[in-house]
Amino acid sequence: MRRLRRSRSEPRIELTPLIDIMVFLMTFFIYSLVLMVRVDILPMELKSFQSSEAATPAPAATVSMDLEGNLYFNRETIAIDDIAPRLVAERAAEPRTVFYLAVAEGKTDVDRAPLLQDILSRIHATGVPVSLVGRPRPR
Repeated sequence: MRRLRRSRSEPRIELTPLIDIMVFLMTFFIYSLVLMVRVDILPMELKSFQSSEAATPAPAATVSMDLEGNLYFNRETIAIDDIAPRLVAERAAEPRTVFYLAVAEGKTDVDRAPLLQDILSRIHATGVPVSLVGRPRPR
């Protein structure tokens, strides 16, 4: 049986990866140096402006329903037949008025879904936009 002779080769240090890394680092530092240079811009005077009138928030009105199905307009008890005319009158008095519909949260024996649908259909018939409000979702 013959033995194979292997010549011992000496370890080599490859310079190509070393050169690649050095070029990469040099490019990185040159680029970061360019970004660190402060750029001077043209000096300009920023003027302050003032409004002649202070901004006022739009007035708001709320239609609310409690757990028993009682209706309120701005915390005053109101009948369901009086909601639509009251909204139209408020809108005529102040066109910027924002209207909200709030329903109390909780368990009750009263089925408020038909009442809520009736209120929404009456409000929709007036053409007055109303936003539904409720408790925000827990995060």
